Amino acid sequence: MLSTSRGRAIWILLVGLASSVSGKTLPVDPCASIAGKKWVFPRHARACMSATPVDPNIKANLIEVVNKTLAFHTSVNYQIQAPEPYQHDVHEDLKADLARISRQDYASEFELHLDMYRSFKRVNDGHCGVYNYCYDSFYLTYIPAPLVLLTEVDGSQNVYIAPEAFKVASAEFGDEIKFWQNALPGDLKGKLSSLSGARVLLINDQDPFVAINQNALITGGYQAFSTRQNSFFSSYYRGPEHWLYSMGNFAQQVHPLIDSVRMTIQRVNSTSNDTIDLPYRSRFGSASKNFTDLASYRDNNCRATNKTNGLNLYGDVSVKQLEDLTGSVSYYQQQPAVSSEDKRRHAMNVMLDGMPITDIELPTELQPVMSPLNESYSIAQFYMLDDKITGVLALGSFSAKNFTALGQSLLSGLQELTAKGATQLVVDVTNNGGGYICIAHWLHRIIIGPSDTTEPQAGLDTTTRAGPLAQLIVKRIAEGGDPQELLYYNPIQWTNASHLPFPASVDWLQPVVKKTINGHEDAFSQRLGQECQPFSWTPPKKALFDPAKVVIVSNGRCGSSCSLFSITMAKHEGVKTVVVGGKNDVPQQYCGTVGGQSTDFSSIDTEIKSTGFKDHELAPPDFLTNSVQGITWRLGFGINDKNEPEEWQDHPADINFSLTFDNVNNPVAIWTDIAERVFANPVTFRVQC
Repeated sequence: MLSTSRGRAIWILLVGLASSVSGKTLPVDPCASIAGKKWVFPRHARACMSATPVDPNIKANLIEVVNKTLAFHTSVNYQIQAPEPYQHDVHEDLKADLARISRQDYASEFELHLDMYRSFKRVNDGHCGVYNYCYDSFYLTYIPAPLVLLTEVDGSQNVYIAPEAFKVASAEFGDEIKFWQNALPGDLKGKLSSLSGARVLLINDQDPFVAINQNALITGGYQAFSTRQNSFFSSYYRGPEHWLYSMGNFAQQVHPLIDSVRMTIQRVNSTSNDTIDLPYRSRFGSASKNFTDLASYRDNNCRATNKTNGLNLYGDVSVKQLEDLTGSVSYYQQQPAVSSEDKRRHAMNVMLDGMPITDIELPTELQPVMSPLNESYSIAQFYMLDDKITGVLALGSFSAKNFTALGQSLLSGLQELTAKGATQLVVDVTNNGGGYICIAHWLHRIIIGPSDTTEPQAGLDTTTRAGPLAQLIVKRIAEGGDPQELLYYNPIQWTNASHLPFPASVDWLQPVVKKTINGHEDAFSQRLGQECQPFSWTPPKKALFDPAKVVIVSNGRCGSSCSLFSITMAKHEGVKTVVVGGKNDVPQQYCGTVGGQSTDFSSIDTEIKSTGFKDHELAPPDFLTNSVQGITWRLGFGINDKNEPEEWQDHPADINFSLTFDNVNNPVAIWTDIAERVFANPVTFRVQC
């Protein structure tokens, strides 16, 4: 990665250049030189983004908003030092780092943002982060060489440029592919396609896993080191309309910090090695606003908008303002677009990242050739494998455009699979970033049927943090401060540990549950029960599948509501879990960030403003920047250790399934191989894979 000192030197060089006009020296505007261009060199995007010095008022506002919003984040003190098995993966004191950032000087506002961005990434919590439309994915930075980790016949593993790399890149990048064709050295010029399938021997003159492990330290999102390793590589997942392709952290990056990479490779059918310096290119982001110079870049992309901060729902609020309120965080949520009405009505647990979810299409030849069942809808696609007994649910998210249609599709699709003779079920949740909490509970219930693990609670009991301002909000609501029952803190939204609804006048945060976590005093709510049943749909009266004949498949990147589903299925029901493509000497976890419900600053700000506490000394001010802050608002209690959060309990995958040239990024090949071996002879399968 680009060092801070080198980045500062480049910034000083570029913004210090001058041109002489009529005898006067004028500073060069680094943004004007790239304005209107779709593709630019990373160093040019970096110069534009680094051209603004730190405004002390902006910095102070940012620190104050983030600090005070962290009072609602459940995990601040837990993340100072997580317990086993994550003691080496999560050890970030956000409060201490914010104090350090407040004292520290920065060459530019971009440098300030990067420090805060990475500090939050170190909690490895995909719900908790600080993002800014001014910088994060303002330009997405690419290289046409997505990587994969493949296993050889002898069991050894090596890094390769994905066999489909050129097809993906040429389809996605269009004419820009010529830039990379011409950038190749010597006899390789114009032969970019020959890099596909090449074995990668060195990255920047070091073993590839040096770069992979360095990325795992900064990419964030998931507690498990193995899952963060897996994020380096390309993968697939089901989108709302198509099968999609994730290029991985090596080939697609959120900031324009790297200009090129040196790779030593051995191409397919070659007996010699090639060393190439392959440049990165930065493409204007899909949520970025056009600009002509530095001033318009800042005005159009960096200032707070009507989507940034919360609203007083009991003020003069228009329908358009309500829609904007639910959209402030959407770009960074790892789920497809959902309706604003559903988003307010149904609680969510969904990952955030500075990299938006991809819209790159999986090459046609890798997509399932069989037609999905008619009951398929959006991100939920149902297939019957050729063996006629294995059904597949490919589930790319726990959210879709229509909440009701998604829930019905899951029921109808699974019922149709059983009607067609399926007795085995593969649930593929690769790259599933979560979504609606009650969809996770619902899927568990309809697969397993009625039992003491699905009724009345098919998920996890939860708790929320009970800081002083949260207590004041709940007290005011209990006294009648939310007459239209619009707010998340309203007691009617929740049930107690016996799953009984709270009366509207109950102050459900009292008495608070006091805890000492990593030497810090903290306070939480009482135990909260289920909030999803009765469901919006009529559940089946018996199980649709024997849990011994169900397997959950992913690349470990299964977070939020996906984790809620996978954990309860694995720990309560004994369902097998498979991680695809992980390093074979690193323990694989079948899910990542768990949480219990995620939210963001604008939603918390709405609770504060709507109950009249915006002027309270504990209330965060409005963001002045075009920023988003995500937090974990509720934590789920564990299954094995029922009194501690599931977040930091162990989730070891039953199987680490090897990828090869024959099955990499090919969903049907992976499902077929797993079905043939895991259901037939799970003991042998575990040894072989």
